[in-house]
Amino acid sequence: MVAAHPLFTGEDDYLRLEQKSQVKHEYVRGRIVAMAGASIYHNLLVANTLFQLKLQLKGRGCLVFPSDLRVRLPSGAYTYPDVSVVCATPQQDDKHPDILLNPLLVVEVLSPNTEKYDQGEKFAHYRSLDSLQEYVLIHQDTYRIQRYSRQADGEWLFADAFGRAGEVALKSLNLVLLLADIYEDLILPDEDIIPDS
Repeated sequence: MVAAHPLFTGEDDYLRLEQKSQVKHEYVRGRIVAMAGASIYHNLLVANTLFQLKLQLKGRGCLVFPSDLRVRLPSGAYTYPDVSVVCATPQQDDKHPDILLNPLLVVEVLSPNTEKYDQGEKFAHYRSLDSLQEYVLIHQDTYRIQRYSRQADGEWLFADAFGRAGEVALKSLNLVLLLADIYEDLILPDEDIIPDS
C-alpha cells in the first residue's frame, strides 16, 4: 500500500534515503512514496501466494521473493512487488544487492488506495522490464485474480479468474494457482454466507 504524500528527489538521493530508512519507499519519476502498512487480508493473500508458488516450484530452480526485495525497472522506477519470482540466476544491481533486475513474474495484491496505480501506471513501468513474462493482480475484497502475460510479439494478453472455484494458469512457470488456495482463511463479505460446494 502506498502512502499519500510523495517527496520529490533524484534517483541517487532516493537510494541513499532507502539505505537508512526504517520504512520502505517506492520511486517513480522523481517521486519518493512511503509504503504504508498492509491489512490482514493483504498479508494473508501475500502469504498464501508465496506458499503456493514455493510449493509448486520446489526443485525447479526458481526463487520466490516476498515484498522486501526491491525491483529496478528500465523506466527508472523502483518498486517492492508483493511477490516476485526468478527462474534464472538473479541479476542484482552492482552497488545495491537488495535490488533485483530480472523477475519473471510479479504479483501485486490490490488495495483501494493502489488499485488504479497497480493496474495502470505501475503496470506500464513493469512492461519496460524485458525479463517480465507475467503480471498478476490479486483483489482482496472479492475472489478475483487478473493475469497479464507477454506474448511472442510483445503484446500483453489479459485473463481474469473469478470465484472460489476459479484458477489461474501461469504459463511462464507452467503451474496453476487455485483461487481457493490463494484466498484460504479469508472470509469475504459477499461470500461468508455461501456454503462451500
